[in-house]
Amino acid sequence: MRTLPKGLLAVGGPLLALLLVIVIWAAAVQLWAIPPYVLPSPALTWAHILADLPVLLAGFRQTFLTFLLGFVLGAGAGFAFAVIMDALPWVRSVLYPILIASQAVPVIAISAALTIWLGFGLAPKLVIVALVVFFPVVVNVLDGLHSVDRDMLNLVRSMGGSRLGIFRHVKLPATYTPLFSALKLSATFSVTGAVIGEWTASTSGGLGAYLLQANSRLNTAGTFAAIAFLALLGVVSFLMVLALEHLMTPWRHSPHARSWSRRYWRG
Repeated sequence: MRTLPKGLLAVGGPLLALLLVIVIWAAAVQLWAIPPYVLPSPALTWAHILADLPVLLAGFRQTFLTFLLGFVLGAGAGFAFAVIMDALPWVRSVLYPILIASQAVPVIAISAALTIWLGFGLAPKLVIVALVVFFPVVVNVLDGLHSVDRDMLNLVRSMGGSRLGIFRHVKLPATYTPLFSALKLSATFSVTGAVIGEWTASTSGGLGAYLLQANSRLNTAGTFAAIAFLALLGVVSFLMVLALEHLMTPWRHSPHARSWSRRYWRG
């Protein structure tokens, strides 16, 4: 029996699931005669998207920019902190308990304080998104650095490997798998962080502000239209991380290993 190509399954499976959700949604609205102000039908939601498409696209671009900048900022800061804590154990003993305790505070609880400190605009929204990404990256990268075999490190040192060369060729590749696991997990959560930031500190629109405005007007179709675009943004962000993972971990899909040379470990 012939099996379907992997590419067809990867694309067709999600599309089939989406179609199934839409069919169940439309059938539930028709079967129970749900009023549009409670649950709009897929057709009504689509009509609202077409009618308000320029505003929704502008909001999508604004929220995507907030997400992207905050995501990069949080991932970069988290990676740097993990490397520093791995290189300096006393820094880890001081900061790690503080990082764990900080996760007990919801981001939405400090969003108002960030608005007071940083004002309205892009800065507090970037900090909120970065905070969502920061902790998972720190924890996963630190675990990856600590998972390196000590015998491997001793072997590379005995071959004349420099500290930078050891980090580049041994420790750094060990962080890729846990790093991208954290990034894929944080990609969709960061969209939520961007929406929270737009609720509390937005002066330039965005899907979060659009969603808040639709809720205040009891515009259920507009609310579902914003939710659909936020779901699209979550999928786009996840696929971006997957594409980056594909580029950064070629050994997962390529059978060819990197050629060795005498200066390999010296970098």
